[in-house]
Amino acid sequence: MKNLAIDRLAIALCQATKETLEKGIGQDVTYVKTIQDIPRVSIRPDLGCFVQFYGDYNGLVAFSFSDESALYLYRNYMLTMGMPAEGLAVNATSAEVADSIGELTNQILGCAMRMVESEYDLNAKFGQPKALTLSNGITLVPEASTGVVGAGSGASAFDNRRIVFKLEESRFYLELAMEHIAFILID
Repeated sequence: MKNLAIDRLAIALCQATKETLEKGIGQDVTYVKTIQDIPRVSIRPDLGCFVQFYGDYNGLVAFSFSDESALYLYRNYMLTMGMPAEGLAVNATSAEVADSIGELTNQILGCAMRMVESEYDLNAKFGQPKALTLSNGITLVPEASTGVVGAGSGASAFDNRRIVFKLEESRFYLELAMEHIAFILID
């Protein structure tokens, strides 16, 4: 098996997502046993959140949530922090839901990047996650010529993966695009 950096980061993101969300919402979060190799990264309805990362390795992470999964995460996150249930948003299109998903994404990326730095001594920074409600999917294409994520035509230099996460009664998806590199440790 090749030691592609994207697969190492995908595993770190699995662990970071599970750990961060279970702590944040006080509920079980699981992921499927298969990381999928996909042709492109997209965010899909009903709510999507994406963030680019850059530094010693470059790429982007995108989460896609149904209304049900976004509200489940938001409500349990707020309740775990001690917010009263009667004051919480009841619609996934509410700005509070998107803000909470963005904050959780920020925590997940921070945790995953620390894992990579600890294991490989490589550093990447990331911007502020952008969460938005969607009625149609949007494909995100990394630009390969500069290693900076954005609109571009050179997506072939990037690998793409999808991971499926399960909540109590719904699923959500993490998609990852990363430049085609390998992490090779030097003793």
